[in-house]
Amino acid sequence: MFWAKVKLFLERWWVTLLVVVLLIVSILVPSIYLRNMEPAVRNYIVGINVASLPWGILQTLVFVGFLYLLQYGGGFALFKKSKIDTGKVNIRFSDVIGNEEAKREAWEVVELLKDRALLKRVGGKILRGLLMVGPPGCGKTMLAKAIATEAGVPFVSTSGSEFVEIFVGVGAARVRKLFRRARLYAQAYGACIIFIDEIEVLGRTRVVYDAFGGGQEGNSTLNQLLVEMDGLNASDAPVVVIGAMNMATEVLDTALTRPGRFDRQITIDLPNLKERQDIFEYYAKRIKVDPALDFARLARKTLRYSPAEIENVLKEAILIATREKREAVGYKDCVRALDRIELGIAHRVVMTQREREMTAFHEAGHLVLVYLHHPTNDVFKASIIQRGGVLGVVHSVPREEYILSHSESLYADLLVSLGGYLAEKIKYGLTTEGVGSDFQHAMMRAHYMVWQIGMGESGFVGNFMAIPSSHLSEEIKQKLTNDTNSLLQRALKEADKTLHAEWKIVERFAEELLKRDELDYDEIVDIFREYGKPPRPIPEAQA
Repeated sequence: MFWAKVKLFLERWWVTLLVVVLLIVSILVPSIYLRNMEPAVRNYIVGINVASLPWGILQTLVFVGFLYLLQYGGGFALFKKSKIDTGKVNIRFSDVIGNEEAKREAWEVVELLKDRALLKRVGGKILRGLLMVGPPGCGKTMLAKAIATEAGVPFVSTSGSEFVEIFVGVGAARVRKLFRRARLYAQAYGACIIFIDEIEVLGRTRVVYDAFGGGQEGNSTLNQLLVEMDGLNASDAPVVVIGAMNMATEVLDTALTRPGRFDRQITIDLPNLKERQDIFEYYAKRIKVDPALDFARLARKTLRYSPAEIENVLKEAILIATREKREAVGYKDCVRALDRIELGIAHRVVMTQREREMTAFHEAGHLVLVYLHHPTNDVFKASIIQRGGVLGVVHSVPREEYILSHSESLYADLLVSLGGYLAEKIKYGLTTEGVGSDFQHAMMRAHYMVWQIGMGESGFVGNFMAIPSSHLSEEIKQKLTNDTNSLLQRALKEADKTLHAEWKIVERFAEELLKRDELDYDEIVDIFREYGKPPRPIPEAQA
């Protein structure tokens, strides 16, 4: 262990030690030589050298500068990343919220690193590689740091892009240098973890033929990584390689994902409702928040948000609260932060009174149909303030975490898409070009339901989009098209019937939108309660 640390020290600081020795020798040897000279000659030589010293230093700096820009600036073999002490990482498993299955698998790696002696006695070998796959911002890097912290081993972090250069052989040289350093850390501290973020850059499937030759450099870099991972068992000190990626694993070379290299794959998903609430509460501990802030409601509004995006919501809410001179972040600040992130910055567009009224009735039509007909979604906001090029919006999210959409939910999407068009037509007898995007959504939804998942009236079952259009008869195409139009017409009649029956509610919401510009969930529910239409119960978050 001692000699391993000495070797590691020399590996890292040999250049510095060599420079110090050369400086000492360059001072001592001339001093001894000058002592034996006559004073006049000695003074002459010292004077000449002192006078030429600034020019010599300038020449040296110019030469070293160009050498640095040519070699290290271009990146021949420089590898900037170094070991990160676990004390500086200081990320525990308790800091990683959610993804319990992924944490359980990761904890096995921690136990193997801690109890290597038992594993060796049994005759087993520690994992060589661990692949973490999932959307960006879900905590892959955080979980890798937690493994290093809990196991108490050095953590060497890098990214796949650092192995890519225009110079031939650079990537392979950096791989060798990375693993050589990791083995020294492992020998000195008992084990070491290498974390390679965005590993798909380094581990893509090898190119057999490349007309320009650039793919050959990538091949040699990947080949060197494969060789190094095969050689990890040459030392008793374990080195575990953790790779993280956002893309599908199919892009990786099969030689990299075979058993013996990346032995295990951990999928890290987006947090569910309960986990999002916990993440809000975790990040809220670092800031000053209003005690009445409802994290459960925020969790429902942030469906499919990653932990990084949730943290960003609170950061944006802090900026909003600071601009308005408030010392604590409240629910309204978080809602406004969500609006800004999802919809863009609000713009007060100069509109005629008639245009504002038509926009208000358009959004009121969407709102009423979502509330009354959609089996899975709730309306959380309605607005006629322009954001992101849209004059108005009705924001709805599912009440629960749904994996699949059923036929009732898909059909309700059609009704909601047609609500704005019908409200304008009922009120004014004409429509605006604002219905274009609604029609596009309705057509795509109806086409998907009939052509791909068998929800047409003719009874055709199958995904007809999987068959080339030239292989389908004109008769089948016409029947599928008729089914699509029939589905749209049925939805149009049902939506029209609902809006006529509930027109007083539509007018009330249009009036409120014209007064307030925006309506939040509580305000929307209160108006519906006045007309004897309470909301559906919202289920509690499940762990």
